[in-house]
Amino acid sequence: MTHLQAGLCPETKEKARLELNENPDTLHQDIQQVRDMVITRPDIGFLRTDDAFILRFLRARKCNQMETFKLLSQYFHYRQQNLDMFKSFKADEPGIKRALMDGFPGVLENLDQYGRKILILFASNWDESRNSFVDILRAILLSLEVLIEDPELQINGFILIIDWSNFSFKQASKLTPTILKLAIEGLQDSFPARFGGIHFVNQPWYIHALYTIIKPFLKDKTRKRIFLHGNNLNSLHQLIFPECLPSEFGGTLPPYDMGTWARTLLGPDYNDETEYTHTYNALHVKQVLGNTERDCSPKHMKRSQSVVEPGTLKHEEKDDENTQPLLALD
Repeated sequence: MTHLQAGLCPETKEKARLELNENPDTLHQDIQQVRDMVITRPDIGFLRTDDAFILRFLRARKCNQMETFKLLSQYFHYRQQNLDMFKSFKADEPGIKRALMDGFPGVLENLDQYGRKILILFASNWDESRNSFVDILRAILLSLEVLIEDPELQINGFILIIDWSNFSFKQASKLTPTILKLAIEGLQDSFPARFGGIHFVNQPWYIHALYTIIKPFLKDKTRKRIFLHGNNLNSLHQLIFPECLPSEFGGTLPPYDMGTWARTLLGPDYNDETEYTHTYNALHVKQVLGNTERDCSPKHMKRSQSVVEPGTLKHEEKDDENTQPLLALD
C-alpha cells in the first residue's frame, strides 16, 4: 500500500477507490504525469509540486490528470492575479485575524454523518467597518488551506452553511458582482476542496436576487449543490443530521463559540492583545485537527432513508415581509 494513503481509515480508502477512481498502485504515476505538465505553462509559477500537494488536486478532480492540472494551474494563477490577497497570508495578519475572531469562518469540531467538515457563516456578523469582504475571503481560504492538509477531508470534503438571519439590505448592497466573482473564482475554480453542499438558511428575498446575479458564474455541479432552505430547518436536517449541528441550526450540539476556530489557528493562549507568528501549517494546528471529535462520522451514524436529493428542495411556506418563495434549483 502506497505511503500516499497513509493515515486514511479503511472506509475512506474504499470511498476514494469507488468515488474518486483512486488506485494506490498508480498514484505515483498519476502524480508524476500531472507534474510533467507544468512545463506547458511557463507563465505560471508553480511554487509547490511535491507528491502530497498534487495528490489533493487529483482527489478534487477524481484522478483525472488533465482536469487536475487545470485546477493546479488555476490555483497558482489566481494567486498571481491577486497578489495583495496572499502577500501576508497567515492567521496573525491583522485583517485575517479580525475576520477569524468574528467567526469568519466558523468551523465545527465534529464532522457530519458522512465524514465531511462543516463550515458555518453567520452573515449578519459582517461589519464592513471592521472586516472587508476580501479579508473575510482570505480568512476562509486560509482556513481551507489548514483543513485540506487532512487527507480524510481531501476525500470526504466539506459542507458550508450560511445563516442569513438579520442580514440587512444595506449589507447585501455591499456584495457587488465584482467581489462575489472574486470569491467564486477563489473557492469554486481555484481550490482543491470537494464541497458536498452549500446551504442557505433564513435568507431574505434580496439574497435570492443576489443568487440570480451570481448563478451564471457557477458551474452546473455547484448550482446543484446549493440548497435554499428558508426557515425550514427540517429540510436542512434531512441532509445534515441534527446530532452534527449546533443549536443555532436546530441541532443538538451547544451554541457555536465564535472564537473556537481562531483559537485553533492562533493557539490555546490566544487573546485580543497577543500577536502570533504561526503560519497556517503550524504544528499545533495539525495536532488539534488530528484529535478532532468524530462522533458524527460514518463509523458512528447510519444514513437516513429519507434524504432530499440536491437540487430538489421546494417548499410551500407562507411568505413573511422579508422573504419570497424559494427558488427551484436546476
